[in-house]
Amino acid sequence: MMAQGIGSAQKWLVIGVTLLFLSDIAQAATYTVGDKGGWSFNLVNWPKGKSFKAGDVLMFKYNPTIHNVVAVNRNGYNGCTTPRGSKVYRTGNDNIKLVKGQNYFICNIVGHCQAGMKISINAV
Repeated sequence: MMAQGIGSAQKWLVIGVTLLFLSDIAQAATYTVGDKGGWSFNLVNWPKGKSFKAGDVLMFKYNPTIHNVVAVNRNGYNGCTTPRGSKVYRTGNDNIKLVKGQNYFICNIVGHCQAGMKISINAV
């Protein structure tokens, strides 16, 4: 009899942990940067009106022969520079999970960031 009680408690624990895990997944949203146009120029205002949370995923879709995505800090964003240690994405189909706080992304191909190929997103 005792063995069945322990098994039942373990079963409910597994179900509870699974539900918690699934609820975290269900709460995360996925956004295609630039919507149908993808990661391109003049996207500085794209995040406006959207509510981002830590754990949400940004999908960057672009032609990898002419663009990239670089996760930078505030100085890199403001100056359109790539600080040492910045993560550079080059696949043309990059999924990047937002962290809590400010998230900055640029294209570091010469002139692209300066032409508005950059976004700043605050995730709560």
